[in-house]
Amino acid sequence: MAGTMKAAIMNAPFEIEIVDLPLPDLREDEVLVKVMAVGICGSDLHYYEHGRIGRFVVEKPIILGHECAGMVKAVGSGVTRFKPGDRVAVEPGVTCGRCAFCKEGRYNLCPDVQFLATPPVDGAFVQYIAHREDFLYPIPDRLSYEAAALNEPFSVGIHAAKRAGLKPGQSVAIMGMGPVGLMAVVAAKASGAEKIIVADLEPIRLEAALKLGATQAVNIRDSDPVQAVRQATGGLGADVAFETAGNPKALQSALYAARRGGKLAIVGLPPQDEIPLNVPWIADNELDIFGVFRYANTYPQGISFLAAGIADVRPLITDRYSLDRTKEALERARTNKSGSLKVVVYPNGLLP
Repeated sequence: MAGTMKAAIMNAPFEIEIVDLPLPDLREDEVLVKVMAVGICGSDLHYYEHGRIGRFVVEKPIILGHECAGMVKAVGSGVTRFKPGDRVAVEPGVTCGRCAFCKEGRYNLCPDVQFLATPPVDGAFVQYIAHREDFLYPIPDRLSYEAAALNEPFSVGIHAAKRAGLKPGQSVAIMGMGPVGLMAVVAAKASGAEKIIVADLEPIRLEAALKLGATQAVNIRDSDPVQAVRQATGGLGADVAFETAGNPKALQSALYAARRGGKLAIVGLPPQDEIPLNVPWIADNELDIFGVFRYANTYPQGISFLAAGIADVRPLITDRYSLDRTKEALERARTNKSGSLKVVVYPNGLLP
C-alpha cells in the first residue's frame, strides 16, 4: 500500500531509533492491522539488552514487540473473516501449516514459524503490521486493546496448565510473578485450581497476584517458598508447580515444591543453557516435567476468559508510552521491576 508509517527500530542493544517506513504490502491472505497496544515482554528486554536469546541472535536492525492488538485497516483480496474497522488480537507466531508439528496440532513447534520480534522477523513497535488472517482473532467491544494484548502472556499460562494437565480442585505453586507468572495465576484460576501459592521478591507483584486470584503470596526475602507451599498443602506439596521466572533458583524451588507424583512445568527461560537438577529426587518422587514453548490453540479460549471478566487485568498495566518514547518504555520495564507490572506502548497514540 502507498504511504508511510512510524516505527521504533533497534539498531543495536540499547539503541532505539524512530523512523519512517513504507506501509507493508498485503498478500492476498493478509490483513493490515493498525496496532493500538503492544505490551513489553521479557524477550523484548533480552534482545534490547543482549541482542540475543539462545540461538536467536539479532544480526540486523529489528523492530521489537509481539504482544499486540489493533484494528483492521485493510484486507487482502482473499481475506474472508475480517473487514476494515474490526478489532482483533494478534497471535504473533505465523506457522507453515504443512509440517508434521502443524498437522498434529502442535504448531508452536513448527520449525518455519515467523514470530513477531524474533530475529530476523520484525515486530509490532510500529503503526501498522501485515499479518496472516488465520492468526488474527476478533475481540468484543468490552475487551480493551490492552487486555487483548495481554492474551499473549495469558496464552503461555493456559498452555502450561494444559501441558501439566491441571485439573479443578488441584493445588498450584508458581515461582516468579513477572507478567507471565501473573497471567499464569489467571490461567490456574480459570482451570479451577483450589489453591494457588505464588512466590516473588517484589511486593507490588505479590499484591497483584492476590488480586488476580492467588490464595497465598510468599515473599522470598522473608520466607522459604518451598516450606510455604508444603505448609499450605498439608505437607504434601503442590499438585502442579510452574517456574515462570527464568531463574535457576526459582526452578529448584519449583522442583522441590511439587508433591510426590506431581508435575513441574518449566515456562521461564534462564540465561544459561544448563542448570543442575536433582535427578535422584525427580526419579524417587516420580515427577513429570514439561517444557513449555509459547502456546498453541489457546487464543480463542484466552479471549473468552478475559472478555468474561474472570480476572480484572486492567491494574496490571502500570506504565503507558507513545511510540516515540519506546526507548523510555523499554528502560522503564528493564530497570523498575519494583514499581512496574506491565509497560505498554501505543503506536497510534495513547488510548483514553
